[in-house]
Amino acid sequence: MVLPSVEALLVSGGDERIVLDPASGLNQYGCPSHPDPDLLAFGSSTASVISQASFAAVCALRERLREALKSESPEVVYTREMARVRRELLSGVADLGVSLTFASSGTDAYALAARRISCDRVVMVEAGETGSGVVRALNVPVDTVKLRAEDGMPRSSDEIDAEVTRLVNQGAGHRVLLVMADQSKTGLIAPSVDCVTKLQRLAQVLVDACQFRLAPASLRAYLAKGFMVALTGSKFLTGPAFSAALLLPFGEQVQEGAVNFGLLLRWEAALVELRRFRAVPESEIIHIFQMVGEVVRHQLMNDPHFGYLPVPQRSALSGEHHWDQYQSIFSFVPYSRNTKGGYTPLTCSQTRQLYLQLQSDSARCQLGQPVSCGMRDGVAVSALRLCLSARLISDAAQAGGVSGLIDQAQRTLNNLIRLADQF
Repeated sequence: MVLPSVEALLVSGGDERIVLDPASGLNQYGCPSHPDPDLLAFGSSTASVISQASFAAVCALRERLREALKSESPEVVYTREMARVRRELLSGVADLGVSLTFASSGTDAYALAARRISCDRVVMVEAGETGSGVVRALNVPVDTVKLRAEDGMPRSSDEIDAEVTRLVNQGAGHRVLLVMADQSKTGLIAPSVDCVTKLQRLAQVLVDACQFRLAPASLRAYLAKGFMVALTGSKFLTGPAFSAALLLPFGEQVQEGAVNFGLLLRWEAALVELRRFRAVPESEIIHIFQMVGEVVRHQLMNDPHFGYLPVPQRSALSGEHHWDQYQSIFSFVPYSRNTKGGYTPLTCSQTRQLYLQLQSDSARCQLGQPVSCGMRDGVAVSALRLCLSARLISDAAQAGGVSGLIDQAQRTLNNLIRLADQF
């Protein structure tokens, strides 16, 4: 077997969203298949450009694969390498009897979960806060619950829990899959852990943790409750788009799927960032989250160019204090200064233009893609997202301080203000 180049492998084994546009060299997430170290990368809630360290690791892996394929079949080589990745991802939870099956994307992980329990009904948060293709992929009736009010502000946890409980109870007699988002695209966690725990007798629970903004103790707590958990390596971990896994608390044997060396390389890239992040002392991680969060929230809450969308703080699942209780997705509706000296929210199309301009501007920045977020002043609006990632935290720790990361975040927001005022 002749292996394609690393760049070609990284965009293989997915769907059209990771195919590179011949003109721009970017996929639909605005990412190339090679490193771009000059980009101010705060878009990890959507997708990230591969880092130089991860790119070097996948180049080395491709070389190992090329040598192994001289004497072994693709199936044997792939199964062995994915078993290695599986062992690393299950480190810390293997004693719970958990199994793991790989999927190309988070959407595919949802479909796998639905098939595992042969569900005939799904209750989940609105697709706009998880993934646009999820409802189509499930191929069963789906009831969705809004997480935000008409103005984009979060609905109360009690209100969301009550609606979810009503929908699950309506599904009595059905095999119901109940999906809990941790975290949604805009950083929300819903329905509550208490709610889904009480409904566990009526539904099988899937935790959509595809953002992977979970401390190991939180992941362990979910699995110990008997919840399935979907993860990806392409959000918080900043691996290339299209690497997912479904963790199953049932202890069943998992057969490896069709050979997909692109998926293997994308997970390898994500594991590089996971190792770097877990090598940073948790106290330092918390300090970086605290310091950056204070600065970013202050600007978003006090500058009229931003309509800040707050998120409730996570409760401690394990009863202990961990880094995932700190905000890492900062969502906001952008505003532009109008001719009367006031500020007007950008429309959805304007916000999309702004998002694209930020990446091509002279001071190039990447944020999370716009998410539809209700109405402001009679205008349908979208939220942009400034996101902290495992890579940004590791880089800040390696640089010996948080000041550089704070400076990058402020430069990104100030660039956005400059461009927003041109609308």
